Amino acid sequence: MKATTQTIATTLMMLMAAASCTAQAETQDSNIRGFSPTQAVDPHALLVPLAQSKRQIALDLSRQYRQLEPLLQQNINQYQLSVSATDMALQPAFDAKVLKQADALMSQQKGLPGTTDLVQLRLADTSMLTTWQQGESPLFAFEPDGDDSQWDYIEAFDTQGNVHLLDVYALPERPVFVVGLDNKKAMKAGIAQMRSTFAAAQKTGIKLQKSNKWLQQNAAPSLPSADTPLSTTVIKQISLNDDMEPWISGKAEVYAIVTGVSPSRDEPVLDIVEMPYLDYADKEYYPNQIVIHWQRYRWAAADMVLMEHDDGTNYKALATKLIEAAEQILRLIPDPQVQGFAVIAQITNGILAVMPDAWFTNDDDFVDVYYTLQEGVYYPSHKGANGNATASFEPLQINPR
Repeated sequence: MKATTQTIATTLMMLMAAASCTAQAETQDSNIRGFSPTQAVDPHALLVPLAQSKRQIALDLSRQYRQLEPLLQQNINQYQLSVSATDMALQPAFDAKVLKQADALMSQQKGLPGTTDLVQLRLADTSMLTTWQQGESPLFAFEPDGDDSQWDYIEAFDTQGNVHLLDVYALPERPVFVVGLDNKKAMKAGIAQMRSTFAAAQKTGIKLQKSNKWLQQNAAPSLPSADTPLSTTVIKQISLNDDMEPWISGKAEVYAIVTGVSPSRDEPVLDIVEMPYLDYADKEYYPNQIVIHWQRYRWAAADMVLMEHDDGTNYKALATKLIEAAEQILRLIPDPQVQGFAVIAQITNGILAVMPDAWFTNDDDFVDVYYTLQEGVYYPSHKGANGNATASFEPLQINPR
């Protein structure tokens, strides 16, 4: 699921050029391209280093393996490969000080201060079960920060605290427990934080400049009446391409950001769609999931960005920067009527622009983007702009009861 920075840049340039259909549009696009993400965002606020905290936990757990072994033997099996921080902290004679402090710190760093028990310990692969259950001593590892193509090795500790350097891509023969975050729980909390931030921005009325008069004059009701059918688009099938991924990364946790323009306000609309089923590459999924509610979007068009949960994402900072980027892009377009729904691609490009470069080179984070999905249109086996995702979209009308 990797995408190079060059590919992203080329795609964005082509789309921006296509949208520049008049001299006025060209001027507007020039202004938009002048939007510098470095002026609006500190990338360190979005990406936070967690490897040091994970390393401390891994070393601490390796030295307390005997206290944890009964819990692990009782709970780890082919159907359940992980245990939570809470479970570990409750073990007799287990010193949970390092674990609790690191867990709280990582929650704070991710912009989720009210979320606890994010840390989990999981067996790296089911193939390790037999040798571990037969008594082979395990190693305790953690995922490094940054782009996996730059990793030289995976650091791990044995039960005496000695360091072992493991291959990044070859699955170890020796059983390995991985210290990481509960991705499902972290992503769920992160998405809730993003939705809360988006809702707060709308509630407090962060409005665009009044120069955008066309949107005000042509505002439409944002919600249909009770007897009006609900127009939606569903994903019938989706799959993601696979690259060689590190064995330590585990399952993917994917979500989508749907972008567009409000039908009733001069504001961008950003909606988050959870995709909890989409956890492995090179596998077909048939979710029949509603991803777009068309009454929320002007011009019957929207874009969809596919993202993968990353341990190092600060969700509160990310949501804030996405709102700022989308609003700033829309402020630069005094008359959207000239470009119509081409404006939406520019909002999406602005969102991509504020994402740190590392998100386009690692297996995590940015997965793919679908530009200009339209209401009522079938898209069979439709590839994303970067070719990492293939999905079939279908319109679905839901009639009132």
